[in-house]
Amino acid sequence: MPGNPDNVLVIACGALAREILAICSANGLGHIELRCLPAQLHNQPRNIPDAVRKVIDETRGSYADILVAYADCGTGGALDKVLAETGARRIAGAHCYAFFAGLETFDDLEADHLGTFYLTDFLVRHFRTMVVEPLGLDRAPQLRDTYFAHYSRVLYLAQTADPELEAAAKDAARELGLAFEMRHTGFGLMTDFLGDAPEHVPT
Repeated sequence: MPGNPDNVLVIACGALAREILAICSANGLGHIELRCLPAQLHNQPRNIPDAVRKVIDETRGSYADILVAYADCGTGGALDKVLAETGARRIAGAHCYAFFAGLETFDDLEADHLGTFYLTDFLVRHFRTMVVEPLGLDRAPQLRDTYFAHYSRVLYLAQTADPELEAAAKDAARELGLAFEMRHTGFGLMTDFLGDAPEHVPT
């Protein structure tokens, strides 16, 4: 379907859809259109750059601008190469934990406590399908101690204040056999990233 040349397209990880829609609604960003790629791509990050390129190629010239709501996300710079070739721009950071927490804050968290397993609202909601099942812990729970031998805590970076999600995150930490901590980040850098998307004003 052709895009609106007055609008901005955001190509996003499906794990960020809820947050992006909430930001757009709260900030009157009606000129932003969202197209999400499957969150499961994170299990094979080498496929992210080509998936993003495919959408850019399909929509080139149909929008005023194209933004990419992915961090590097384990692509080893391959996503940035695609963006350099196509002129699209992405949010800063190595992964969503960094841009939710803030880049310097995340670096401090890493330096302060090695061996941290991070959760976001999305990962809490989809803990079984994004963590337990891909790791095979539902079929072989004894693998938990092997996978997480070098982890000491779960840190839940919460985008919303939701007691049910907090309880589920604590359950996830118990299932992994790790201590639980929580920090409320809100949407981090994402709000400014989307807010900077230029809105076309007809002349």
